[in-house]
Amino acid sequence: MSSEHGDRVPIDAQSVDAPLSRFAIFLVVTIAPDADSLATVRETVSGIDDLVKTVGFRDLGGHLSCVVGIGRLLWDRLSPGIRPAELEVFPTVRGDVHTAPSTPGDLLFHIRADRVDLCFELERLLLDALGSAARVADETSGFRYFDVRDLLGFVDGTANPIGGDLADATVIGDEDPHFAGGSYVVAQKYLHDLDRWASLTVEEQEAVIGRRKSDNVELDDSVEDQKAHKTLTTITDDDGDEIDILRDNMPFGRPGAGEFGTYFIGYSARLWVTMRMIENMFIGDPPGFYDKILDVSTAATGSTFFVPSNPVLQALGDPDDLSELLGARDEAEGTAGASAAQEAERGGSLGIGSLRAAALDDASNDGSAAGGTEGT
Repeated sequence: MSSEHGDRVPIDAQSVDAPLSRFAIFLVVTIAPDADSLATVRETVSGIDDLVKTVGFRDLGGHLSCVVGIGRLLWDRLSPGIRPAELEVFPTVRGDVHTAPSTPGDLLFHIRADRVDLCFELERLLLDALGSAARVADETSGFRYFDVRDLLGFVDGTANPIGGDLADATVIGDEDPHFAGGSYVVAQKYLHDLDRWASLTVEEQEAVIGRRKSDNVELDDSVEDQKAHKTLTTITDDDGDEIDILRDNMPFGRPGAGEFGTYFIGYSARLWVTMRMIENMFIGDPPGFYDKILDVSTAATGSTFFVPSNPVLQALGDPDDLSELLGARDEAEGTAGASAAQEAERGGSLGIGSLRAAALDDASNDGSAAGGTEGT
């Protein structure tokens, strides 16, 4: 899931950490229920790398990339009987004032590049390949806005993890060995009321966001119980350490149609982290004190997806190949588990994967973590 090769070769599919791009297309489709449509999906998604190379080789400096996310309902058709541990349909989140809707989505294609024509061409080829098997549920074209600001005028994505923290935040590990190397992604489309936002003073806007508008410096919450957006979207573990997600949000809009918005897309190794962030925004922490950004930003869509590693994505083309791959991971996990047990009996330490899984289970079960990372 890495994009380390720079300009020498096209960026591998499923590179969640692909460079921040100037343009993006967020394409969400649903898939017809018949067997032929499912076969078309298998062929198309397993061959994404070839499509990216076909387009990306025209300009390697354009940094074309594509991440494919698969929704819960489609995953169960592609791989009956085994699914990623946290994969679920996005649940509707209802607060006292605002609601985050759940909308259909079987496949997400997150297409990124520094040239809009590369994004366009890859989307065109994808839809041609899917044909009548797919119906477009949502298609949004995003763009970088000045110095990575959203249309509300604030810098977006400040709290993204960097360096060694990036993989820990985004890549599933030993806690779910069948799907190690994958990720979860949540996608939401927010529409902004810019006139209402402009009616606020800069100081009022800064209190809502929790940062200074001019230089992005973080501010303390100014009202008791009413937390700023950056606070509500900061999740911490039992030790008070932040649990990051990776956001690659982008503005979008059609001034002639009066449409202005932000497409939120958040990648995480732990789906519950992003969902807790959204709950804090819409329900509030404490309940009732919801994120005031929602008074000017309406959630129009909401979907969750699993992002398989590239080997798993390629194996989806043949059910036997997928079973063989996941079966091999079963055997590897069994061998690792036996070795860890033997080491423990000799008084040695437990495997780090076992400890990490236990810690995540405890955090999920006791519900003690609160918050998310900034950027919706």
